[in-house]
Amino acid sequence: MPIDPRYPSIEHLREQGRRRTPAFAFEYLDNGCHSNLNMRRNTDEIREVRLEPRYVLDYDGADLTTELFGETYAAPFGVAPIGLQGLVWPGACEFLAEAAHRHNIPFILSTVGTASIERAAEITEGRAWFQLYHPAEDELRDQLLDRAEAAGVPVLVLLADTPTFGYRPKEIRNGLAIPPRMSLRNIAQMVGHPTWSFSQLARGKPEFATMKAYIPPGLNMQHLGQFMNRTFNGRLTADRIKAIRDRWKGKLVVKGIVNPEDCALVAELGADGIIVSNHGGRQLEVGTSTIAALPRLAEEFGGRLEILFDSGLRGGPDIACAIASGASFTFLGRSFMYGICAMGAKGGPQVVEMLERQLTQVLEQLGCARVADLPRHLAS
Repeated sequence: MPIDPRYPSIEHLREQGRRRTPAFAFEYLDNGCHSNLNMRRNTDEIREVRLEPRYVLDYDGADLTTELFGETYAAPFGVAPIGLQGLVWPGACEFLAEAAHRHNIPFILSTVGTASIERAAEITEGRAWFQLYHPAEDELRDQLLDRAEAAGVPVLVLLADTPTFGYRPKEIRNGLAIPPRMSLRNIAQMVGHPTWSFSQLARGKPEFATMKAYIPPGLNMQHLGQFMNRTFNGRLTADRIKAIRDRWKGKLVVKGIVNPEDCALVAELGADGIIVSNHGGRQLEVGTSTIAALPRLAEEFGGRLEILFDSGLRGGPDIACAIASGASFTFLGRSFMYGICAMGAKGGPQVVEMLERQLTQVLEQLGCARVADLPRHLAS
C-alpha cells in the first residue's frame, strides 16, 4: 500500500495522534514512570549505535523475511502487547491484530488488552501470541492457559518486569491509576475530541475482554480496580515459571529480562526465548536502557534462546541497530499505537509499510542482504 505522505514518520503520526486523542488517553500511551527518564533513555541510546556500510560489492537487494519459532515472517518486527488499547483509541486492539495478520508479522495480545484471546485468535487465524500477567491464583492461571491453548496460541509470553505498578504521575493526575476515576476534566477533553468520543460510543466502553468472564458483574470503577489488584501478582519465581513450562506445550518467552542472572535461570527452566524489555520505561525510572542490556545477553545466551527486543524503537533505523546489537527480532508498541491514534484502522498498515521501507533503505545503504547479517555492520 502507498504511504500516506502526510505522516511519513512515527514522529508525524505521534503529533497527529496527540491532536486527535483526549489528553488523558494519549498521556496514558505516551508516558513512562516518574519523570520519563528511562523511557527517553531507551530511544536516545539506541540512536547512539553506529553501523558501517559496504559500498563496493556485488549486491542484489535486501530481504526482510525472518524466521522465528518455525514461522517465516515478512519483516523482523511485530506488535508488542499493550494494555487497554481500546481506551487510547476505540477498536485499536482489533485494528492492530488485523494489520499484523494481513502483513504477516506477529501480534501479541496482553492479558489486559481490550480484545479477548478468542477474538485475537479469530482475527489472526490462530497466529496471535498471548502475554500473561501472572494471576495470584493457580486456578485462574490454568484457565487462561487452557483458553490460549484452545485458541491455538503458538507463543506464550510471561511478563517478568511488572512486580508492582509503576508510579506514573500523569496517570494519577488523569484518574487512570488503580482504582481509576473519571473527572470533569476528562469529560471536557472527550467533548473536545468528537471523533474519538463517537467511535467510543459506537463500540461501547473499553473493558478487559479476556478477563470479563472472571470479573463479578456490577462492579463500579473503584471496585474493578481493587479486583484487578487482588487478581494479579506480577512477581515471577522459578516455581511459577516451571509450573507454566510443565503445562504449556507451545513456545515460551519471558518478557522483561535485562540481566544475565535472570536470563540464565529462565533458560534452565526451559524457556525458548526472552524479550529484552523494560516495559517501555513504564516501570523503573533508574534502570538501564534495553539497548545497553542487549549485547551481553545476546553474546552469552544467543545460542540457547531467541533474543527478542522491545522498548524505545521508533523507526526502521532503530530496528536495524537493535538487530545489529544482537536481537533476532523486535517488537514495537507505542509506534503502532501512534499510527492508530492518527489514522484509525489505516494506522496499523501505515506503520508496517513505513517501517518496512525504512528498514529496507537502511539495509540497501549498508550493502546488507539479510537481516541476520546486520551484526557484521556494527561499528567497533
